[in-house]
Amino acid sequence: MNSEQLCERLKNSETFIKPQAIAVAGRLVRVVGLTLEAVGVRAHVGSQCLVETANGDLIAEVVGFAQEKTYLMPEQSLSGVMPGARVMPISSKARIPLSMDLLGRVIDGVGKPLDGKGPIKPSDDYHYDASPTNPLLRRAITEPLDVGVRSINSFLTVGKGQRMGLFAGSGVGKSVLLGMMTRGTDADVIVVGLVGERGREVKEFIEEILGESGRARSVVVAAPADNSPLMRLKGCETAVQIAEYFRDQGLNVLLLLDSLTRYAQAQREIALAVGEPPATKGYPPSVFSKLPQLVERAGQGGDGQGSITAFYTVLTEGDDMQDPIADAARAILDGHIVLSRDLADGGHYPAVDIESSISRVMPMVTSAEHQQLVQQLRQIYSLYQQNTDLIAIGAYSKGTDPRIDQAINLMPVINFFLQQTMTEVIPYDQSLTQLQEIIAAGQAQAQQNQQQGI
Repeated sequence: MNSEQLCERLKNSETFIKPQAIAVAGRLVRVVGLTLEAVGVRAHVGSQCLVETANGDLIAEVVGFAQEKTYLMPEQSLSGVMPGARVMPISSKARIPLSMDLLGRVIDGVGKPLDGKGPIKPSDDYHYDASPTNPLLRRAITEPLDVGVRSINSFLTVGKGQRMGLFAGSGVGKSVLLGMMTRGTDADVIVVGLVGERGREVKEFIEEILGESGRARSVVVAAPADNSPLMRLKGCETAVQIAEYFRDQGLNVLLLLDSLTRYAQAQREIALAVGEPPATKGYPPSVFSKLPQLVERAGQGGDGQGSITAFYTVLTEGDDMQDPIADAARAILDGHIVLSRDLADGGHYPAVDIESSISRVMPMVTSAEHQQLVQQLRQIYSLYQQNTDLIAIGAYSKGTDPRIDQAINLMPVINFFLQQTMTEVIPYDQSLTQLQEIIAAGQAQAQQNQQQGI
């Protein structure tokens, strides 16, 4: 293929706008794993190139260089790659089609439709600005966000514009809890990023967990585990970019990103492939610099903008909360919700461990009465957990401590309050009313015990 034919192909391509006016093509000299090494290519880091293969053209992104060698990471598989293949830099890549037409659609990590409903028309009057928001221009978080989950609405109230982490091991119910929030939230738009998960779970999440009603106001970005590390990395960034678009339209967005751990692992694969030395438990330093860059893009917008309330799932391998990614995520998020495997094994769903979880902006979006009710119930719950072994073996005698007696009487009610079926939606106001009823029942029980002399 000569240069004129290549230019004509690029001109008619849906993926790229046009090649460089004067582009210096290089050639492929080495392939190691998923990394392509080329020489003679003059392209900056982050730009894209077209690599000729036996099966057609392959899109790859420049991820680093060393002296005369340029390292590229492909978006697709490497089948058909040949030694000496031509590598042509691309001047401009297609923008993600940001528009209101994204609602109800499923796209991949670079914005291409996966649902077979045809192309998505981008907005003509919107120009995306990738620069970070000035922190002094952000509005304060003052309003609660209803997520439809009683345990979170009451004990871990989330504010509009808050960034929360959802920490759990595998198979504890992260995806189901995300689906419950998509159905129960009062946010205007929901953006779901399914990154690095099993491909089977993508369709299940869309059809069974999300449902038709939730899908109508949602955008799903899917980059399953069999995608290249670059596509998984871009999947998270594309989901955030779409959330920023809707925020700029003045809408309140709920961003659900599953998972932040897969994003870190994709960056680790890319960084190690180009020669970056590992630091903390095999993670290169670039991983810990990219995490806050992604997380800080969510939050409250400026005047005239909406907000992005984000939930990032964090996979704690072996239920180890001291995992490097989990530890780094806790430091940059506005709170964390921990899902307990012990609760899940006992049939307690959602398996939210209220003792280990916290919402750092809850005092700013709730009343003093609400905070006092939660504090009382936390104390009762914690007291019961501290004495659960004595109670279980019958070593505790009723009447020894009135506070433990109250905890024993209220624990069945508290456990029922913290549980919820996956199809049940409990609004924020109803959650607070039921919270008050539990405290009233506890006070009535304490008075009755006092009158009986127990």
